[in-house]
Amino acid sequence: MNTIRYENLNLGDDQFLLDMGCGEGRHSIGGFIESSANVIGLDLCLEDVQTAKTRLNDFDVGDLSTSCNFGVANINDIPFKESSLDAVICSEVLEHVDSPEQSVKELIRVLKPGGIMALSVPRYLPELICWKLSKEYSQTPGGHVRIFRHNQLKKLGKDFGLEYLSFHWAHGLHSPYWWLQCLFWNTKDQSLIIKQYHKLLVWDLMQRPIFTRILEMILQPLIGKSLVMYFKKPLDE
Repeated sequence: MNTIRYENLNLGDDQFLLDMGCGEGRHSIGGFIESSANVIGLDLCLEDVQTAKTRLNDFDVGDLSTSCNFGVANINDIPFKESSLDAVICSEVLEHVDSPEQSVKELIRVLKPGGIMALSVPRYLPELICWKLSKEYSQTPGGHVRIFRHNQLKKLGKDFGLEYLSFHWAHGLHSPYWWLQCLFWNTKDQSLIIKQYHKLLVWDLMQRPIFTRILEMILQPLIGKSLVMYFKKPLDE
């Protein structure tokens, strides 16, 4: 279940992609398999990084000449030299951090001139509904501390001199699932409707039936869970 479209990153053979805030590695592993780039996945949570390493071992990648590695790091102190990476992904991270400006500035620092940065955050309306349905949703330790409007995310990149390229939405099927989680927050582990909806999402992920593909296309513009934007670092930086 990828939020980022790897083809928008313009990665060439043996280039380097950073997935900052990689979590359990879905974008790192996806980028490693679908592109010809070397991938570095970094996250603040050691447990998630260990899970990502385990998940990578589940894939048959013996024929690939590139590498995929994981490590622990803070988004505000990325352990790479200035202008050393060809593309950067930061997916569903900025809504968690104290200073998105500081984090984006650090991402730009390690990105090469001409490189592409992909930022994704929860989309404003679906996220606002979650906040309204459950106070606990936004008060969970390590959870979401802000909601981005479309223009706020766009401005965040442009204010640091990035060239705005494009945007899209993702995961239209997932918004109702999170609304149900918030609506039944205190009993969500026992909720039959949540369990059944989760089965639908797993079926969609594993089987990709035409029914859910069409439904996803319809729902994305209306209630897509994620907003994804692509920026380019100017060559004269």
